[in-house]
Amino acid sequence: MSKKINAQSPEKLTGIQLKEIPTSAVGFKAIKSSIQVIASEVGLVKGIQLLKNINQKEGFDCPGCAWPDPDAKRAFLAEYCENGAKAVAEEATKNKVSPLFFATHSVAQLSELSDYEIGKSGRITQPMYLPEGKDNYEEISWEAAFNLIGKELNNLSSPDEAVFYTSGRTSNEAAFLYQLFVRQFGTNNLPDCSNMCHESSGAALTETLGIGKGSVTLDDFKHTDLVIVIGQNPGTNHPRMLSALGETKKNGGKIITVNPLPEVGLMNYKDPQNPLKWIGSGQDLTDLFLQVKINGDVALLKIILKLMKAKELENPGSVFNHDFIDEKTAGLEEMLIDLDSYLIEELLPQTGISLKKIEEATALIIHNEKIIICWAMGLTQHKNSVDNIRELVNILLLKGSIGKKGAGTCPVRGHSNVQGDRTMGIWEKMPSSFLDKLDAEFDFKSPRKHGFDVVASIEAMHQKKIKVFIGMGGNFVSATPDTEFTANAMKHCNLTVHVSTKLNRSHLIHGKKALILPCLGRSEKDVQANGAQFISVENSMGIVHQSHGHLEPHSKKLLSEPAIVAGLANATLKKSKTNWTTLVSNYDLIRAKIEKVIPGFENYNKKVRVKGGFYLPNNARENNFSPTANGKANFSLNRPSDIQLERNQFIMMTIRSHDQYNTTIYGLNDRYRGVLNERRVLYMNADDMRGQNLEPLDLVDIKSHFNGEERIAKGFLIVKYDIPKQCTATYFPEANVLIPLKSVAKVSNTPASKTVIISIVKR
Repeated sequence: MSKKINAQSPEKLTGIQLKEIPTSAVGFKAIKSSIQVIASEVGLVKGIQLLKNINQKEGFDCPGCAWPDPDAKRAFLAEYCENGAKAVAEEATKNKVSPLFFATHSVAQLSELSDYEIGKSGRITQPMYLPEGKDNYEEISWEAAFNLIGKELNNLSSPDEAVFYTSGRTSNEAAFLYQLFVRQFGTNNLPDCSNMCHESSGAALTETLGIGKGSVTLDDFKHTDLVIVIGQNPGTNHPRMLSALGETKKNGGKIITVNPLPEVGLMNYKDPQNPLKWIGSGQDLTDLFLQVKINGDVALLKIILKLMKAKELENPGSVFNHDFIDEKTAGLEEMLIDLDSYLIEELLPQTGISLKKIEEATALIIHNEKIIICWAMGLTQHKNSVDNIRELVNILLLKGSIGKKGAGTCPVRGHSNVQGDRTMGIWEKMPSSFLDKLDAEFDFKSPRKHGFDVVASIEAMHQKKIKVFIGMGGNFVSATPDTEFTANAMKHCNLTVHVSTKLNRSHLIHGKKALILPCLGRSEKDVQANGAQFISVENSMGIVHQSHGHLEPHSKKLLSEPAIVAGLANATLKKSKTNWTTLVSNYDLIRAKIEKVIPGFENYNKKVRVKGGFYLPNNARENNFSPTANGKANFSLNRPSDIQLERNQFIMMTIRSHDQYNTTIYGLNDRYRGVLNERRVLYMNADDMRGQNLEPLDLVDIKSHFNGEERIAKGFLIVKYDIPKQCTATYFPEANVLIPLKSVAKVSNTPASKTVIISIVKR
């Protein structure tokens, strides 16, 4: 290439405006914002028709978050959130990325655009190919694209020289076929977006409760006494969760919020489904806010456990549920002994919270039996993230708050069907029980050697051990840590392939050759040889349900994800005994195969046609912990953060703005934090600003420090904010360049995106 290709969003300041932080979330402003975006992208008439079908029982599943839909009645025109409306609007946009667009925009030119500008280019209309040494993508036929991929894969010296990434939006049918294709090809290199978000949850919950999923249902929020929301911002990331929390409050339950930032959505909420509530003061949600320091969670939870233990010793049987503990659990004595090795006065500074407030939280836990704990990436992306989740489980086990109505674990998944992809076998370490059934059903021998996860895949590409990268959805370069390192790793590949709906930065950071394969969106009709098809997905609470697209496809040259997998398999697997073409002609045939391989999917085609779908088995929900190593729910020993900051150092966490979902940037506003028209900002405590001689809107560079290495992100504006001392926050993907690839969680290997040690350099 004659020009440098920007691996990250270029340093562009867009004219920041600071506004007063609102006192309430959602309500009429969210409805208004949704309608405005829909109108601008697709037109009002078509847009209203589109919104009417989102998350309805005979409509299509929102391609955004995985929050469940109500089992019973659903809102006619507001069973979606603001960001869901934006996601659907961008998928149905009038803008098109055609061959003419690529002919007039080189890769180097496109890389000068921000992530926001790239995303706004529009939908990709046909397969595109970037030959080696060229700087402009050119049109290619589907047959030629598949043949090129098949040739590259079959020329590898080993199947393990290819990696096959999966994003969370892929359907059950596509994910099952994809992992089948990859394993018939001969590798378990199946990294996915779970590796970067809730892998820590899966590892902790599998060890302690025997299932890597949450145990509660949406209905449990109506029956709970207490909800603890920790390390999560549902007002932006899962706004429909606020309705569930509203039900908790309406039925007399309490809510504790634990987070470094006081997020508006968790403080006060106006129900968008009830116009009578759009005005007025709204509904207060949080009863007690604990503003914890970044990665002070284990220290906080240990103090709570110590206070619970002290009360139990004062009055035996008043705090711990001994019947549950004796019958269902193991490891209590060891956990309680370990607690004695910690002193409250030593733990307290890590939390940044007064002991009085922690005592208030502990009292609420002690005096309530039905407790739900919800969490997201604020807990899962630390070095000790598995400890974070296991410590939550310790509290629930002491109270017997598992396997009963209104109580249990609630890891809130991000992308729609990220949980379903894992259920379908998208994992580099699937157990032999799954692989044995897969082999028996499809008459082949799948590999047993564990494959690469995301971090290991990047390292292997950088070492030139990987020659082909194929991504089923997502924006790999922008989603992953250590942006420049990851970009260089991708460039070492002979071929990079991305199955996508819209243009993103990963299409510009490529191997020697590159392909973009455009697929149908969730909102579009999927017609195969045997007629119109539907897909199925699994939400955050284990409900599998169908999704029907209603719009005409954006282009006649789009293929569905299952059809793309079949094309890859037919071009690559010359000895496969699987009739890929037949399977894709009718997705019922794929689902019939799934039910033969995966427990819980018996009578899949019948059950998935029931409106609202069906629940998968969940042992923790049934108070059955037999899948654990010892057949019991396990208490565990966990460690607080060991981070030691030097003078003039801070901890930085990456966050989303209100105008984005994962790496997709819908706009430049963060309405709930009062920052408009700018993303390159660093939120900072006022006292810390004074200590660094910084004023609001000073321009700074951010340096990260890890094992003697330094990384730099240039051109950020300082924003004074209510955040604990020595803590800062900024948006991803702009700040991903600062996250070291080797800074990962123990056990889960998840990038530690929420604990980046930084220093600040004023320009």
